[in-house]
Amino acid sequence: MTNSRILALDLGEKRIGIAISDPDKIIATPYGVIKHASRKIDAAMVLQIAEENSVNTIVIGQALGENGEETRQSRHAQRFMETLNEESNITIALWDESNSTKTAQMTRVVMGVNQKSRRGHLDDLAATIILQSYLEAHRELEN
Repeated sequence: MTNSRILALDLGEKRIGIAISDPDKIIATPYGVIKHASRKIDAAMVLQIAEENSVNTIVIGQALGENGEETRQSRHAQRFMETLNEESNITIALWDESNSTKTAQMTRVVMGVNQKSRRGHLDDLAATIILQSYLEAHRELEN
């Protein structure tokens, strides 16, 4: 087991949700949200968080269409991945994030969070769902 972690991003138009794995890459935890400024500034902030937390892989949620086709959001994820690749040698992976926000909303309902408290952004929770899905899929591949 290494001490490196995996970081996941849920890219929104206004905010970027961030989640991080434990060092054993078993559990995803919400890390926080950064406000969108520009692709270069956002990438620099993400890379700083990655460096501070010994991250060796960044997973970017990519919203694909119903039949796996590209969407405006998936192209946005690809461009952000390219910017990160230009600025760093960290491994970057795109991961299908379809329905992560809906899952985040349902998670809050199941947790018993009242309707008023459920308002607001779900970006870090959506990033956590993306990362947990990635971790579980890769754990299955290793077994």
